[in-house]
Amino acid sequence: MDPGDELVDVVDEDDRVVSVVPRREMRARNLLHRCTYVLVERSDGLIHVHRRTETKDVDPGKYDMLPGGVCGAGETYDDCAVRELAEELGIEGVEPRFRFKHRYSEPDGEAWGAVYDVAWDGPIVPKAEEVAWYGWVTSEVLDRMLARESFCGDSREIYARLRLEP
Repeated sequence: MDPGDELVDVVDEDDRVVSVVPRREMRARNLLHRCTYVLVERSDGLIHVHRRTETKDVDPGKYDMLPGGVCGAGETYDDCAVRELAEELGIEGVEPRFRFKHRYSEPDGEAWGAVYDVAWDGPIVPKAEEVAWYGWVTSEVLDRMLARESFCGDSREIYARLRLEP
């Protein structure tokens, strides 16, 4: 199926479903929807960072430290986080820990996002259609990357909030 044909829930400011539309329409009309973000960190403290492929429908070619994605129609945040980790990075058999919900609102997108973290020391098997490059970096290296590289706006905002949360 063409990703643009996937059905997604459109939600209101209270995160209640108000309609279901194809992903393509949600993007074209910049409709408020649900998505997930997962910080993947190894036991030695290194953080997973990747660069999105040029074919992504949002933020092509940008760096990201929070794999995740749009929740499908009727899909829970928890299920989406697990699905996206498996699809994007080949991470399976883990249950991400919920951290908080975040309301993102910028010209490039409107979303209610559920933010998670997961400890992962296993292999990463990135999906070639989604991940052009990946690596493990310290938080100090990630800070330097954030200062000089182009990162997804929502992930940049959420990562800053994650750093402030206990």
